Amino acid sequence: MSNLSTTTNKSEQHSDLVFGLNDKPKLPHALLAAFQHLLAILVPILTPGLLICGALKVPAHETTMILSMSLVISGIATFIQSKKIGPLGAGLLIVQGTSFNFIAPIMTIGSLMIAKGTPYQQVMAAIFGVVIAGAFIEMGVSRILPWIKKLITPLVTGIVVLLIGLTLIKEGLISMGGGYGAMADGSFASPDNLIMSGLVLGLIILLNRISILWVKSSAILFALIIGYIVAGLMGHLDFTAFDQAPVFQLPTPLHFGIDFNWSLFLPLAFIYLVTSLEAIGDITATSQISKEPMSGPIWMQRIKGGVLVNGANSLLAGIFNTFPSSVFAQNNGIIQLTGVASRYVGLWIAGLLVILGLFPKIAGLIQAVPQAVLGGAVMVMFGAVAASGINILASIRLDRRALLIIAISLALGLGIAQVPDFLKHLPELLRNILSSGVATGGITALILNLVLPEQRP
Repeated sequence: MSNLSTTTNKSEQHSDLVFGLNDKPKLPHALLAAFQHLLAILVPILTPGLLICGALKVPAHETTMILSMSLVISGIATFIQSKKIGPLGAGLLIVQGTSFNFIAPIMTIGSLMIAKGTPYQQVMAAIFGVVIAGAFIEMGVSRILPWIKKLITPLVTGIVVLLIGLTLIKEGLISMGGGYGAMADGSFASPDNLIMSGLVLGLIILLNRISILWVKSSAILFALIIGYIVAGLMGHLDFTAFDQAPVFQLPTPLHFGIDFNWSLFLPLAFIYLVTSLEAIGDITATSQISKEPMSGPIWMQRIKGGVLVNGANSLLAGIFNTFPSSVFAQNNGIIQLTGVASRYVGLWIAGLLVILGLFPKIAGLIQAVPQAVLGGAVMVMFGAVAASGINILASIRLDRRALLIIAISLALGLGIAQVPDFLKHLPELLRNILSSGVATGGITALILNLVLPEQRP
């Protein structure tokens, strides 16, 4: 009876998958599934680079190079995660892309450096040096996951992710108004900018109400395409970056050189820890959807390999002039939608991302979109990050201790983000570290979680 029951359960488990983990779909099925994943990830992969480069006034041609490398590095990581090479990779259909978690501290501290007169090349060299150094933290975390999970609990992780989303919403609103360039030329929040950003935001809401699942999963991309067309009709497309971009370009390591900045390193080091724990949840979710173990030695091997690639690929990202990457959670929805959990589809996704990245004209074409059009989409994406933090917090027991930690951490984190002058009399290193609301709130949550005794139910 036991064997019969086990066989029946396995059959039922796999009944909703068209292709299992190790199945090899025929080329048309594989490409169709890969294309659907591509629709869901293309904008999120490029958005962090667009926002950071815009805030730090990086010239168009170098922004194009950074965006192209985001695609290439994401493709390499997706290949390793899906293929699994030795200890590297989870061996699941996992897509990895540029992480939103690092945007706020990079923009905050990078902007402070720019304001002090530091050339943008030196700022970018420091950013990528820190990205490289911090990657070793995440790679180390992959080897000691049980200990780190005791230190960085879901309470701390939820607070940090919520703060990341909430502190980014300001940047989303700036984008909707036209970005920092519009602030400089006096066109911020002009009627044209509000029309374009409002249109994209409204379309995303509308498309998410349509019952066709593949439309919902690609709502942001479709809304941006329509916004792109409308911006063209209104005369707001700027093809400078497209005209300057080469047709084909091989990756150039350390284009800006390499430098280091302790003020930037310490906040990013903390976020690398949090990103590691987020990856555990995302990989576990992919295991569940793929009908693979969610506990035991196989699961732990996948977790360690996946987090190791999270770090190793961020190291590669820093070397090749782009920003840290992490496992994307949204692709779990595409697996559910298509019923395709085959990791061989991940190889096709990886190949398409690398090909797109090697042709900078594609990134240049995307750069032509006005900041206001992008702003309508990033408001949704940043709000989704905050909602993810709320979801993590909702999964734990919110007793008086937990609510006190949440209250103090959010108050300090958001307070510093809104009133940075509160820190002006502190030593420069400490002031720069705490100038990121995410770092202030996250460090507060970590300390309080350690010093306040946990109440037993």
